[in-house]
Amino acid sequence: MATISSLGVGANLDLASLLTQLQTAESQPLVALQAKAKSYTSKLSAYGTIQSALSTLQTAAKKLGDPTLFQSVTGTPTVSGILSASATDVSAAGNYTIDVSQLAQAQTVITAGQVDTKTAIGNGKITIDFGAITGGTLNATTGQYTGATFTADASQTAKSITIDPTNNTLEGIRNAINGANAGVTATIVNDGSGSPNRLVLTSTQTGEKSSMRISVDGDATLQNLLNNDPAGTQNLKQTAAAQNAKLNVNGIDVTSASNTVKEAIQGATLTLVNTGKTGLSMKENTAGVKTAINDFVKAYNSLQSTAASLTTYDADTNTAAALVGDSTLRNLQTRIRQALTTPQAGGTNDMKVLTEIGVAFQKDGTLAVDSDKLDKALANNLKGVANLFSSATGSTAGYGKQIDALVTDLNTGALKVASDGVTSTIKQLDDQYDAMQLRVDATVDRYRKQFNQLDVLINSMNNTKSYLTQQFEAMSNSSK
Repeated sequence: MATISSLGVGANLDLASLLTQLQTAESQPLVALQAKAKSYTSKLSAYGTIQSALSTLQTAAKKLGDPTLFQSVTGTPTVSGILSASATDVSAAGNYTIDVSQLAQAQTVITAGQVDTKTAIGNGKITIDFGAITGGTLNATTGQYTGATFTADASQTAKSITIDPTNNTLEGIRNAINGANAGVTATIVNDGSGSPNRLVLTSTQTGEKSSMRISVDGDATLQNLLNNDPAGTQNLKQTAAAQNAKLNVNGIDVTSASNTVKEAIQGATLTLVNTGKTGLSMKENTAGVKTAINDFVKAYNSLQSTAASLTTYDADTNTAAALVGDSTLRNLQTRIRQALTTPQAGGTNDMKVLTEIGVAFQKDGTLAVDSDKLDKALANNLKGVANLFSSATGSTAGYGKQIDALVTDLNTGALKVASDGVTSTIKQLDDQYDAMQLRVDATVDRYRKQFNQLDVLINSMNNTKSYLTQQFEAMSNSSK
């Protein structure tokens, strides 16, 4: 069949415009589906926004639901630079006088100097164990003991290190010791002398039971470099002795293998940084609790604000937000408010409702904090405030714990069901759109073919008309 290169040319009609108008008309259902899909996409995005606000609320609630928040104690020294202190047991609260006379220290020993770090020294097996050096006399110049006893510490396992032609230089020995995780850190220091390279060994642990004893089974040159028994042959020089921390707390002497001293004050940890005498005030961390309560209130109010913005209706523009009239959001808000207004179980003198600590609902549905009332509650009854929000493992009491659990239930329950339903609807609309697009394309293609046939037919008739007209005119002229 003959075809027309440009639709409408043969018939001298604006068939192309007519086809465009028909295509627009046929596509109207697609426009409606697009608008519907857009509204559901906006709804799904709004659910995501609500989920984010709920997550913030849950984080704040989880913090309040943790009993350790209320057990935190802050230590304030009267003299800075000596120690810091913290505790997770309110029984540590009180005032203390602490005198730090000695810090815990790790032992450091050094070898004789070597001319080069890459020259082979010797082969053998190095064994390092740890223990306490007692008795005897330390020569401050040589860094070696006379008449001392070494008592191995059974709690620290001895470590053996093989030295062979692959690692028998000073650098190789350093790397082998460090790679063995033997409880020792090895470095090389250049002292600038004729034989400047010294291997420096430092115990990774502090405390008097972490002195090193090093024995070598192998070549004499390796033995002469590293053999070191504080109670016998000593080829290394001690530059720092292994020692415990020593302090006095309220007249009681305390020793510790570490500068992190635990339980000298029950439930507290002291971190020693220098020697000296200081007072220490250990107080319950009510400031941290107050911040956590205010953060919870802010998170709740943020959720309310988010919900309000997603349920507004603009009468001037007749525009509704994505979740106007949404029952899932409404039920979610109701359940959270009910949880926060339901009194906690407890004894006669226990706090049971938020208003007792100055947290109350306002007319607009938000929460407000009376700082003075909250401060008074924290100062007079921190334990009561703790029980209002938290409880021991296995218990569900406390607003913090309950809101945490409720948000989890909402996210995995009603909100997930609603989100999954919207997601499914969007997929169905996408499928409908694709199917309808195929139908519209087929219909428009049929119109195009029909218009082409019409174009060809009218063009053919016009050609026949022109031919007959020419013939009649010829006949007329001939008869004259």
